[in-house]
Amino acid sequence: MFKNRYLYVFLHIIMWLGYTALPVLNAIQRDTSRPQTNPYTNPIYWGYVSFSSVFLFYIHSEYLFPKVYKQKPIRYFLYLFSVITILLVGRYSVRIYFVGNDINETLFYVNGFIQYMYIFGISASYSFFTDYQKQQSTKRENEHERLKSELSFLRSQISPHFMFNLLNSLVALNRKKSNLVEPVLLKMSDLLRYMLYEKDDKQITLDNEVKYLQNYIDLQKLRFGDYVDIDFSVKAPTFSKNIEPMLLIPFVENAFKHGVGMIEKPTIRIELQTVDNQLFFKVTNKFNSDIQEVKDGASGIGLTNVRRRLELLYPEQHTLKVEEKNNFYTTELKLNLRQAA
Repeated sequence: MFKNRYLYVFLHIIMWLGYTALPVLNAIQRDTSRPQTNPYTNPIYWGYVSFSSVFLFYIHSEYLFPKVYKQKPIRYFLYLFSVITILLVGRYSVRIYFVGNDINETLFYVNGFIQYMYIFGISASYSFFTDYQKQQSTKRENEHERLKSELSFLRSQISPHFMFNLLNSLVALNRKKSNLVEPVLLKMSDLLRYMLYEKDDKQITLDNEVKYLQNYIDLQKLRFGDYVDIDFSVKAPTFSKNIEPMLLIPFVENAFKHGVGMIEKPTIRIELQTVDNQLFFKVTNKFNSDIQEVKDGASGIGLTNVRRRLELLYPEQHTLKVEEKNNFYTTELKLNLRQAA
């Protein structure tokens, strides 16, 4: 119920001290106004009533409710009735032997039963509430583990997909510009190093992600040369902010995958800007609407993957807009960034 166990114990002690002190304080007040015999002034009787109330509360909340009620409700009520009956008989015996027998037995049992039912009601409410809290906590933990496993799978999926696209680029470059294969391989080594050592981190700085994007774009410039008009604009004074690794690259990959080929004057524009805690990322590429692409099994993995990662990691903290207009495909991402630790 409470994260701090010591606070939990302290509150229970305060609750029982207050509950058990009330009859004594009431007895003292009544004796000073008009002298009379009050059973609660007897320490043995007061001790038994206090102990039996505490016993009933915890035997119900710690044993009867969690271990009997959920499995065998009929036995639960039989046990509860038996416990209250035994406590009432014990209470009567202590009252007779240590205080006196000048009592109305019927009224005594009725009052005692009402008092114990009051304790039972509080214990039942406490039990239902704590059980509900435990169920919710377990549910949250299970959901957290499920989402954690899904996120781990999505992160692991990025690497082979990205490698597949890189190798395709390398094959194409080897056919047309074999003399550039060596510098491209050096760029690829930087990208692979980032993938191996950064992608498994929970968060990285925006600076590292931007360097990764720049390396990838430089590699594509080596591949395409002047054939593709490529522009990468960065205005990010808050590089110390954190971001999910390899979150932005799928949008850039998608632009190069669909923005070159049978397109007149292919153009790719990439803009990254930060304002306070907000990241604005925009990727625009020209495409040929007259060409129907033949998609393989790997097509669309990148964008589908990043959409889901955004949903898991930045719920209600991002907006993603995709638009096709005048033969230009535009992706705009707005994201709330976190401060680096």
